[in-house]
Amino acid sequence: MKKNLTLTGMMGVGKSTIGKAISEQLSMQFVDIDKIIEKKLKSTVQKIFEKKGEDFFRENEEKVTLEEMKKKNRVIALGGGAFMNSKIRDYVILNTKSFWLYLDINLLEKRLINSNKRPLLANGNTRLNLERIYEKRKATYSLASYKIDCNKLTTKLIIKKIITLYENN
Repeated sequence: MKKNLTLTGMMGVGKSTIGKAISEQLSMQFVDIDKIIEKKLKSTVQKIFEKKGEDFFRENEEKVTLEEMKKKNRVIALGGGAFMNSKIRDYVILNTKSFWLYLDINLLEKRLINSNKRPLLANGNTRLNLERIYEKRKATYSLASYKIDCNKLTTKLIIKKIITLYENN
């Protein structure tokens, strides 16, 4: 039985896109935690944050993530903040092979500058918000099994690198 493969990192880094492609190549099921939460709560992440608040979202994120992690043969894309939760992080570290997808703030800003789907970027300067969030999270992200620097790699190369590390270690 294959260990689950988990992707973590900042919003906009490409966890869902890369996770889908990896799951197809490895014949594993792809799981996007944010999408499951949206389906379960019949609302978008943005609207959940607006109407119920971040704490409500994080409680649901923990419950859904831990439920999904217990299922096998999966490639799991965590939400950007999920790895900050110690229960989720401990489970990921002990039971999966985890990959931190790292992307420079400049590139993240270009990807997210016009996004209105990111509740943590909704107010204020996108760049300053990204820097603040990244500073809070980088030490925790670094606890993942592997750091994949996505800055100079094509999506194809990122996928190849992750699959190689996953299968060989």
